[in-house]
Amino acid sequence: MTTFRISPAVADAFPGTLIAVVTATGLNGHEPWPATTTALQHLERELADGTWAPADETDPRIEAWHTAYRSFGTNPRRTRPSVDALGRRMAKKGTLPRINPTVDSYNTVSVRHGLPAGAFDLDQITGDVEIRHAEGTETFTPLGEPDTVENPKPGEVIYTDATGVLTRHWNHRDAHRTRVTEDSTHVAFVLETLHADRDGHLLETAARELRDLLAAHAAQSSVHCLNLEHPQASI
Repeated sequence: MTTFRISPAVADAFPGTLIAVVTATGLNGHEPWPATTTALQHLERELADGTWAPADETDPRIEAWHTAYRSFGTNPRRTRPSVDALGRRMAKKGTLPRINPTVDSYNTVSVRHGLPAGAFDLDQITGDVEIRHAEGTETFTPLGEPDTVENPKPGEVIYTDATGVLTRHWNHRDAHRTRVTEDSTHVAFVLETLHADRDGHLLETAARELRDLLAAHAAQSSVHCLNLEHPQASI
């Protein structure tokens, strides 16, 4: 069992934080996921015909993350929150990248609702997962760069386990070690907002949509929420 925890310092600095942790076991990433394919194509058609567009940095959902990034010393226009970068890429290219069915599922839900999303292969996690400020001595190997080692800046918000950093700049980039592939069978997905009072309903809808996309390809799934009053959950 893995515990996800928001540190007291992060909870105090961002009291409106709400994180949905969607877990799935028995995932099959090698079979077709038609519901995810349909959801992706539908979103791209809406973009093409002008009935929908990704949230940009003028949107309150994205603006909140830019403000948070600046508060811990990250320039959000150089190092963008994941949902901001994904939405900009989609607006420019007209499509979302196809990685694998599991990743495509949370990317679709993320950009549709303007909420950052990520995922960790739980079989590669060691110990518990904490969202906290970095000390600066931790190590991080970026996704796709297995020979690169970085140290987060002191004060930067990170996800970390007993081995090292899982994400830098809160949700900018994931680690290579816990990346989700077609072979990942036990996965934790995270969906995040900094304004539960304003966007909590969006997060609940997004978590439900993601769980629905996973349902046909998982033996079991569940949703847990972290916030100021309930800063940890064991999954």
